[in-house]
Amino acid sequence: MRFDGRGSEELRRVEITPGFVEFAEGSALIKMGRTMVQCTATVDERVPNFLRGEGRGWVTAEYAMLPRASIVRTPRGVAETRGRNYEIQRLIGRSLRAVTELGLLGERTVILDCDVLQADGGTRTVAVTGAYVALYEALHGLVRNRVLAEVPLKGAVAAVSVGLVEGEPLLDLCYEEDRRAQVDFNVAMTDGGELVEVQGAAEGAPFSRDTMNYLISLAEKGIAELLRKQATVIRSLGERA
Repeated sequence: MRFDGRGSEELRRVEITPGFVEFAEGSALIKMGRTMVQCTATVDERVPNFLRGEGRGWVTAEYAMLPRASIVRTPRGVAETRGRNYEIQRLIGRSLRAVTELGLLGERTVILDCDVLQADGGTRTVAVTGAYVALYEALHGLVRNRVLAEVPLKGAVAAVSVGLVEGEPLLDLCYEEDRRAQVDFNVAMTDGGELVEVQGAAEGAPFSRDTMNYLISLAEKGIAELLRKQATVIRSLGERA
């Protein structure tokens, strides 16, 4: 039995609320168990200097945790300066760019802000999954306003954590499981079954190739469920338009 009563191959309860922030072009509040992340998408009619004149757009991300997102308060502004935050921002940005047709986006940037309201493990993977919904809503709005002819996405992307805890492979680790894991992975994957990123490490003894393959397959199972959840939420956006 896990800390929260789940089976070894069971996700925490997932809730995604689109349009959570009224003034953002796209937004979603995503909850996985006790972890909550607010994702907002902002459309900027500019691109970074290295893309000017190229006729392509850009998708980037920023990530932060609120001071009382965790058990101990983090002073405001301190977390944003840590290398961990930059690493997570790059993961989110790469994951979303992997499924975006940047040539169809035109010379504009979509900025995804992922703010952790409450952290109980898996904040980076939860952020990827929620940010995709916020991105879709922003791009759908550009189509609705006749700025773009079509939503410039070639697929969907979601992410989840997996790990080996006391020798048992587990899907979607909460904080207590994550801190006890002998091996832990963060996996981002598209709806076409293609890997965008795999972050994995042993905390003690090394692990085998078979263990790695099993954990990635377990992640794929969880990601398929998250993709179905995203698709249901995105269909609701079309119904509201």
